[in-house]
Amino acid sequence: MARLSKRQKQMNELVGDQAQFSPSEAVELVKKTSLAKFDETVEVAFCLGINPKHADQQVRSTVSLPEGTGQTVRVVVAAKGPAIKAAVEAGAVDAGADELIEKIQGGWFDFDVLIATADMMAPLSKLGKILGPKKLMPNPKAGTVVAPSPDAVSKAVTEFKGGKVEFRNDRQGNVHVAIGKSSFESVRLMRNLAAVYGAIMKVKPSAAKGQYIKTFALSSTMGPGLHVDLGRLNELSAVE
Repeated sequence: MARLSKRQKQMNELVGDQAQFSPSEAVELVKKTSLAKFDETVEVAFCLGINPKHADQQVRSTVSLPEGTGQTVRVVVAAKGPAIKAAVEAGAVDAGADELIEKIQGGWFDFDVLIATADMMAPLSKLGKILGPKKLMPNPKAGTVVAPSPDAVSKAVTEFKGGKVEFRNDRQGNVHVAIGKSSFESVRLMRNLAAVYGAIMKVKPSAAKGQYIKTFALSSTMGPGLHVDLGRLNELSAVE
């Protein structure tokens, strides 16, 4: 039997024998069990009662985290004309048309989000095999395809840099979303958690039958999974 490390023993003592927690209890505990020497990312994982093989049961959307992600988000924009200047002024690390596409095609991927104006989607389509596997291909459902106007581009860049994130189910029907850092105050994590929960509920597929959220857990990068009591989710509705 493998011996537990000092850190693992400490986490086990903190968690105890309790199998499920209220959302606020889970948030407090995920902070206490973040014992690594770096600022761990806190993530929420949902196991949904959907059939991912069916197109009408896909869960994909975006949510703006009111407290941000705690990370610096590098945004680039594929656009033309005045929208390029608007993107840079809003904080994009790079923006352009054909020259940006050539740069990415050459192997440059020093960014986290790629936003494109609608008129740039045709030229970008040739990069589908490159951007798709990296989950960087712009998509209207992800909020990364916008109107070809400076205002629309500026707004999109500002939102993604400020904490707007995309979520989508995987092949097993699970959805994972980072809600901040372990250094966040508990109230900040609760606000982000409530926003994600609300967004997940809002996009419930009408074709999905039975129990929608089957399990719901919080964890930090190096911490244990903490299961949330589904009977106490009303606590999130009261978060301000």
